[in-house]
Amino acid sequence: MAVQISARIHGAGPSCLQSALGCRTEAATGLPLVNNRHFLRCFRNTQLCIRSSTEVSSSSNRCSPPDQTRGSFSRGKRLQVHKFVGSGDGANKRGTVQTHASAAADVPQTSDSLIISFGEVLIDFVPTVSGVSLAEAPAFKKAAGGAPANVAVGISRLGGKAAFVGKTGEDEFGHMLADLLKDNGVNTDGIIFDQGARTALAFVTLRADGEREFMFYRNPSADMLLTPDELDTDLLRKATIFHYGSISLISEPCKSAHLAAMQVARDNGAWLSYDPNLRKPLWPDEATAREGIFSIWDQADMIKISEEELTFLTEAGDGYSDEVARSLFRGNAKLLLVTEGSGGSRYYTHSCQGRVPGLKVDAVDTTGAGDAFVAGFLTKLAADPELYKDEKKLRDTLLFANACGAITTTERGAIPALPTEEAALKLMRSDVAVV
Repeated sequence: MAVQISARIHGAGPSCLQSALGCRTEAATGLPLVNNRHFLRCFRNTQLCIRSSTEVSSSSNRCSPPDQTRGSFSRGKRLQVHKFVGSGDGANKRGTVQTHASAAADVPQTSDSLIISFGEVLIDFVPTVSGVSLAEAPAFKKAAGGAPANVAVGISRLGGKAAFVGKTGEDEFGHMLADLLKDNGVNTDGIIFDQGARTALAFVTLRADGEREFMFYRNPSADMLLTPDELDTDLLRKATIFHYGSISLISEPCKSAHLAAMQVARDNGAWLSYDPNLRKPLWPDEATAREGIFSIWDQADMIKISEEELTFLTEAGDGYSDEVARSLFRGNAKLLLVTEGSGGSRYYTHSCQGRVPGLKVDAVDTTGAGDAFVAGFLTKLAADPELYKDEKKLRDTLLFANACGAITTTERGAIPALPTEEAALKLMRSDVAVV
């Protein structure tokens, strides 16, 4: 018979907690006051079970009105902390070792509803060694790139139905990219080849300080020259979800093509999914970038941003604040997602908010992780467009999306590392839950 031990750390008293956590405790309760980033840093490599104090007592899977504690791990929030060792018959109870098997079983089935990605596809040149600047790189390896294209391949790899709409050069790189998308099961009927412009190129590296460095060759490249009259409107009308970024908004005529494609998709009942995918070097200045990104913000049904983008767009300095995040939840938005890298993701709807933890993997390259996350979420949203209204379904789907993003970091390059559905579900089933 398995032996299970469950000890409440905060039962040991404030001084013990303060020593264990390395942070302040609240005098009245002895509970720690920690922010999300600090808490994760303290405990990422320990076996802990955490829940917000309101979430511990809640058994409902339905979204409830957001408050200061439910599902939130932001600054100053009060947490209950349980340390656990061992597992056994009670492994499904709070404060025990538990896998995400139940969540994996409840993830919506993939459907054949069409998801269209609109925007850029390009060639990334990545250094053959890690942790160096572009100037220090001894050599580069080419790889397919462009966030919308990555999302399209990610959806197809997960078993979804994907199409890509955009423009490349009538050159070797352009045809290579189109063939790669087609070989990965993506519908390429919406790709146009431009005889007068080249396919875009980008040099990208992850420096030793953890910052990504970009250098783009595209002034103008073929993707910037797509016009409204080149759009395949018959294809756009078939979309269940229409996904896009902000790079296609930077210059004309692609901006007009982007707006026209959005309108066709919207008029035919598609969800609009927006991942700004901020690339500051491509914009004239930061103010113009914010203005451009916000110019279509209120039309999206779903918006996904990173913590860094949240801080940039709000100029608030605190990307971990629920209040700051909710300032961007406006317009037509039904769902706002904020990714935290290896930490997981946060969600905000009209009726609830919360955080879903990341899954532990040995990461070697974070390129494309956000695109894999989007692909994972959209694939399941297409199968169940109402899932955001049920918090249990939403959390299960976000855990699946987190798994997709995590797996993508385990290999170099975005597209080669994009996971299958079975790989993502396997990681969910094997990972130790944080509940």
